[in-house]
Amino acid sequence: MTNRIDVAVGIVFDSEGRVLVGQRVVKDRYYGKWEFPGGKLEKDESVHQALKREFKEEVGLELGESQEFMLIEHDYPDRLVRLFVRTVDSFSGEARSLEGQALRWVAIEELTKLDFLQGNQEMINELQRATGSGV
Repeated sequence: MTNRIDVAVGIVFDSEGRVLVGQRVVKDRYYGKWEFPGGKLEKDESVHQALKREFKEEVGLELGESQEFMLIEHDYPDRLVRLFVRTVDSFSGEARSLEGQALRWVAIEELTKLDFLQGNQEMINELQRATGSGV
């Protein structure tokens, strides 16, 4: 049976309309791929609570409120991920790499130039549609 993982994913915009992305440092088959920040939901944790915790632990940002953006289920060869994607209304602090990952603020139209995890492609497509930033 495939292992299912529920993941909270945050789309955070800076004042220039760019989104924050990070590069995976976990030494698995997805090492070095780009992704939107977030992480696994813990037991009895809401998606918003998980986002707040993960962003503080991984990139040092204190998140404000967040809104549902989309739900994606992606079947990787070794796991099924359910991505609860939220847009973040506000944040405080400065994004910094607390887990050794590369971080970048990227214009939406530039996202396709990075090697993203396959499960993130639908998010990129939807962001480009929503903002009219398709290439």
